[in-house]
Amino acid sequence: MSLLEMDRVTCAFGGLKAVSEVSLRLEAGELVGLIGPNGAGKTTVFNLLTGVYPPTEGRILFEGRPVSGQSPWRINHMGIARTFQNIRLFGDMTVLDNVKIACHNQVRYGVLSSILRLPSHFRGERQIEEQALKFLSLFRLEEKKEELAKNLPYGEQRRLEIARALASRPKLLLLDEPAAGMNPQETQDLMHLIGFIRKEFSLTILLIEHDMSLVMGICERIYVLDHGTVIAHGRPEEIRSNPKVIEAYLGEVTS
Repeated sequence: MSLLEMDRVTCAFGGLKAVSEVSLRLEAGELVGLIGPNGAGKTTVFNLLTGVYPPTEGRILFEGRPVSGQSPWRINHMGIARTFQNIRLFGDMTVLDNVKIACHNQVRYGVLSSILRLPSHFRGERQIEEQALKFLSLFRLEEKKEELAKNLPYGEQRRLEIARALASRPKLLLLDEPAAGMNPQETQDLMHLIGFIRKEFSLTILLIEHDMSLVMGICERIYVLDHGTVIAHGRPEEIRSNPKVIEAYLGEVTS
């Protein structure tokens, strides 16, 4: 059984099909790329996987369980976390609190314990803070823990968003253009970071990215979308030379 399966999924808004009969599979532990020109439907796929949009047709299974119809928070509890193309941190909260929020889906104390301020509440809060600090240390952000998230430089905001996603302890991490706005050195650092967290947390990763050097450098398989449909799927070397992919990016191929 695949970790994730999209089976002929369509998402339509009125008469417009943002994605049409998209099928893809992810096996546990894979690092897979999802690429395509602007407007190809890549982020729509992520929104379908995380419950932002319901599919019009088709089915989505995660560990054999249906994702369709589930709310985003329930899908996160199932083990799917994501980052966004446009960073969506809680800007007026501290760096530490941004990560602590994601840790709260693992709390073991109940509402009554919090209301009555029982020892289990304080013990749980200490554990959450310890976990959050470990993630900040991993992403070299521990010294910034008391700063407001909106005051971090762009590259550090990207790292914080990934740290927050990981703090929910996902099995599948969806990264939506993590290298957007980064310089070449930051992109190289990001490649190493993605490889590291994949091994460290035994993650499966689905990656949307326009930086082809990053995609070709770290992805084992790649799906290519164009106008909402999958036009190619294979290893990086196969995708690089696929005429349909070249045409989608560069226009009509001439002989």
